[in-house]
Amino acid sequence: MTIELRSLSKQYGSVTALHDINLRLEEGQFLTLLGPTGCGKTTLLRIVAGFVKPSSGQVLIGGKVINDVPPNERQIGMLFQNYALFPHMTVEENVGFGLRVKGMKRSAIAAKVDEVLPLLGIDHLRKRYPIQLSGGQQQRTALARTLAIEPRVLLLDEPLAALDRKLKLEMQVELKKLIARLGITTICVSHDQDEALTMSDCIALLNGGRIEQFGSPLKLYDEPRSRFAAGFLGSSNLLRGHIRVDNARSYFEAGAYRIALPEVHTEGEATLLLRPEHLCISATASDQSLPGVVNFVTQYGHSMQYEVMLDAGPVFLVSVSRDRDVTPIAAGERVHVAPRSPTAFRIVPHE
Repeated sequence: MTIELRSLSKQYGSVTALHDINLRLEEGQFLTLLGPTGCGKTTLLRIVAGFVKPSSGQVLIGGKVINDVPPNERQIGMLFQNYALFPHMTVEENVGFGLRVKGMKRSAIAAKVDEVLPLLGIDHLRKRYPIQLSGGQQQRTALARTLAIEPRVLLLDEPLAALDRKLKLEMQVELKKLIARLGITTICVSHDQDEALTMSDCIALLNGGRIEQFGSPLKLYDEPRSRFAAGFLGSSNLLRGHIRVDNARSYFEAGAYRIALPEVHTEGEATLLLRPEHLCISATASDQSLPGVVNFVTQYGHSMQYEVMLDAGPVFLVSVSRDRDVTPIAAGERVHVAPRSPTAFRIVPHE
């Protein structure tokens, strides 16, 4: 089912929580509303659910305006962060609760529960109570209850926030696969950048109640259109400077540092974006390298992250895949940091 938001705004007295939100989500797509605390993403989700009325604008599902449709009539399934399972009910009773509220017959409820539980891999848990379940099993039970009512749209409010890191990573993939298989149009609220990049077909990055940038995860990651977008999504190294044009070639300059750009740009103030994984670190200098000193080394097992204090002033992060045959660089050593390729960097508009 398609979802379209047209010129949505929401005001609370003198405070504007959302400013003129416009976006369209095609049937079966997974959208993540991403942004810092207070950016308006939860307000936007609650407007789609029908719990909050917009001050202006329209919400359309399947091409029909639903602004005045009550939440219980929108055929929307919503999964909350705390799962909201009933502690006195078993797994199968929790999953069938929404169907009982709708007045379905016992036989129909049992058939739907029998269909949904194996889908989520929790059929063997049907007689257990929530207190007897792990975090991941509770999450699956809550999702099964949501899917049992056959919603047209699925809304997720930080659904993985309560899980530990390992389980969260596993559930990101499982949840994405399941939703893709079912083809349900989904909107998810998250402040977790990695979660958004892993699960989403598209991301709406919100800042101050406005959509800062909208597009595919890789588009936002590789081509941020603002300093905020570059800094919020993923780890970033940002270097302020100027663009100069000389003999039809563009150069980025920051103090004594000068680097040729692969594309022609207009002269003026700009910011150079270099992701940690797009940099290399060496004891020897090159034409495009920046000298500095290693401040700190973080070991991740599969990679090493170096914090380098550049002579030019800023601190850069450099991520290097770990090799057992290579001796890690120690803190305090002088090094040179350079882009791995001529296309490793991006120019971000100056703000």
